[in-house]
Amino acid sequence: MKKIILTFLAAAFMLVFTGCDKTNEGNGRLVVNITDAPFPVDMVESAEVTITKLEIRKAGDGISDECPFEVIWEGSETFNLLDLRNGVVAELLDLEIPAGEYNLLRLYVDEASLKVKDGENFTVRVPSGSQTGIKIFIDPVLVVEEGLTAEMILDFDLSNSFVIQGNMDSPAGIKGFIFKPVIRAANNSSAGRLEGTVKDAEGVALKDVSIDVKQEEAVVSNAITDENGNYAVLGLPSGTYSVTASKAGFKTLDVEEVVITKGNRKVLNLELEVEE
Repeated sequence: MKKIILTFLAAAFMLVFTGCDKTNEGNGRLVVNITDAPFPVDMVESAEVTITKLEIRKAGDGISDECPFEVIWEGSETFNLLDLRNGVVAELLDLEIPAGEYNLLRLYVDEASLKVKDGENFTVRVPSGSQTGIKIFIDPVLVVEEGLTAEMILDFDLSNSFVIQGNMDSPAGIKGFIFKPVIRAANNSSAGRLEGTVKDAEGVALKDVSIDVKQEEAVVSNAITDENGNYAVLGLPSGTYSVTASKAGFKTLDVEEVVITKGNRKVLNLELEVEE
């Protein structure tokens, strides 16, 4: 599986956690990757976000604390979220931080842009995202242990984050968008992944099948199959899910009791029947 990697040397972050850490705990390693839930891409060439800072908070630290959040990365990196689908991730940071339990992130997004195929490029500033940050809760908490590596994924829900304005029937009808970031923090230390291939009854791979992964009827994450019928959903907490596969012209398929276990890959291949 293709992996996009943007490397940041840990030495560049030796100044973080010097002002507010009042413990003598050792350090563990934290890796943060960026990925994206699906987005209808027929008329969109790129959907980019520019991230300028990431802060993290230890569990139990209250907002009244002198330093409840710690800056763990600061800079300016732009990600095209359309490149980060079906299991592809981009690494935002890899560095040592004090061991402990962390339950909240604050992500600073300076700018978002959407380029329409054969059309305009729309850009918006994100004042609240660049000034106060976007709060993202980590559930279950992220445990960073001394001498070990913890990994987390920030999953952007493109279809809800980029709300397109105008007529979606043609590129010329798109007049802009509203950016309302919807981001899920997935703790890979306690998560697994779901992947597979969707085909029809003749064994032909099906593109653009919508895959919804649910718990108690609520959609946890989703995916859209690629040209080879493949899909992947990363960072699913251990548990039992239902999976729905749907595509125009085919009967919707529901699969119950799909069990995801920590650190494992669950392969679920699906077959859709043509709608009569």
